[in-house]
Formats: sequence, structure tokens, C-alpha cells
Amino acid sequence: MACSSFGELFRLDALELFSIVGLVAGKQKVVELDGITVDRDVRILTDVNWDVRSGEHWAILGANGSGKTSLLSVLVGYLTPSDGIVRVCGQTYGEVDWRELRKRFGVVSSTVRQAIEASEPADEIVISGREAVINYWGIPTAAEKRRARRILREVEGSHLVDRPWGVLSQGERQRVLIGRALMADLKLLILDEPCAGLDPVARETFLGFVNRLVRRPGSPTVLLVTHHVEEIPPAFSHVLVLKKGRVLVAGRKKDVLRSDLLSDAFNAKVTVSRSRGRYSMSVRARRDRVA
Repeated sequence: MACSSFGELFRLDALELFSIVGLVAGKQKVVELDGITVDRDVRILTDVNWDVRSGEHWAILGANGSGKTSLLSVLVGYLTPSDGIVRVCGQTYGEVDWRELRKRFGVVSSTVRQAIEASEPADEIVISGREAVINYWGIPTAAEKRRARRILREVEGSHLVDRPWGVLSQGERQRVLIGRALMADLKLLILDEPCAGLDPVARETFLGFVNRLVRRPGSPTVLLVTHHVEEIPPAFSHVLVLKKGRVLVAGRKKDVLRSDLLSDAFNAKVTVSRSRGRYSMSVRARRDRVA
């Protein structure tokens, strides 16, 4: 169904119009940040407003010190805002049991990677995600083992099932941690700089996997934090750009990944280009800028 002008919308029959309204209403908010401000010794975040709806997959971009890590810390409940409201999966922080809400979203980050014991096998790491705990001390049931193996197949890691954490490569660890997150009744998956430490080939392999993951029916909403536009998979739909603790711009990927906007974000002259669904950015740094 096409509609070439606003006026034509009112000539649609009632059934078609209700279908349009239903599609829009059906996209529930997974994340709602309303006026988030964080003050500690200095102002960290200022009046951040951001909504993420089901079916959207967002990349979060910004220079060092822009507030990306602090924003994630607020989102997962590790950092309490000085002002504003945080809602995840329709639940408002401070009004619900955070321990239960925590089971609705998964986080893949360097903090989680460093906390896992080297001897823990991949399938038990996946099983630990059911209760959102790190390091599994129980005796897994046969049903849990079967589900963990099925999830490892889904994240293209069947061959890792019995391997201990200590011998896994960085890319393999990322897949296992995503599997761990999927073990729960997951609505939201947060990937915090997942390509850090990956060589170029491993990075492309991993990004290809993430792209396939978000295209699957029933995939959770995915938020990916990165410094690099090259690490945004084609299937991601939206981008949030932070600068000095504020939202510089947020919206559809094609409207945000522009040379002028990212030049502002990174305080340098940059050129953004696109090829085969992937973006890249070249930088001409200012002469007075020190790396």
C-alpha cells in the first residue's frame, strides 16, 4: 500500500487506516530515558531523552568521554541518576525489584568477561544466564543442558559446548556470552564494545554473526556501543550519538551517519561513506589535537 501525499491518507478506507495505527502501536517501548541527568563531582549526563522500540536495533556512538559508559550504567541500574526516569521493558526503576527486571535483559561487556572463571565450560556459562548470575555453582538439569546446547547452536558455537572459558578466543567468548544472555526471557541485549580486542578477520566474522542474529524472527532488541561506524552491522536501524554527556542526535541510521554530524561529535573533520550497507569514516584530525 502506497500513499503519495498526506491528503491521500484520509481517503484510505477504515480497515487500512486501523492497520497503520496498529502497526505503529504494536512497537512497544523497550527503553525509555526521560530527562536523565547524572551529577557526581562533575556533570556526567545532561537531560538525556531516548526511546527504543521493539524491532529497532541501535548503535551508540561518541568520542571518548562522551558518556556512553555512563549511559549504559544508568540503563542497567549500576548508576543512579540525579534526575529523570528510567524504564526498561515497561518497568520503572525504583518501583520494581531490580533483581527480577535484570533477568529481562542481557549485557555482554569486558566486566562480565573478566569475572568468569577460566575452568567453567561454555554450556554452564550459558546456563548461568537464566538467573543472571556469573559462574554457575549448581548442578544443571538435563533440560538446562539441552537448552544450553540449542542456544550454542543458535549463536553458531556448537563446537564450544564442553570447552573451558580459559581456552576460548575473544570472538568465541563473545558468542558464548551472547548465548548466556539468550538463556533468559530476553527483551534487550546490550553489547558494550564487543569488537574490542578482535583482529580484523575475527571482527568481521563476529559482526556477520550479529547481523544474522538481529535478522532472526523474535530477536531481542540489540544496543551496540562502539567508537567506530565500521562496526555497525547493516541490519541495525538507528543510531544515538553522544557528545559531552548530551544527546547530539538520535534517529534512523541513514539520517544520523552524516559527515557534518559526526564531525561535530568527534570534533574533527570526517567524511562518512557507505558501501553495500556498511558505513566507514575517514578522519582528518585537527593539527592542534593530541591523541
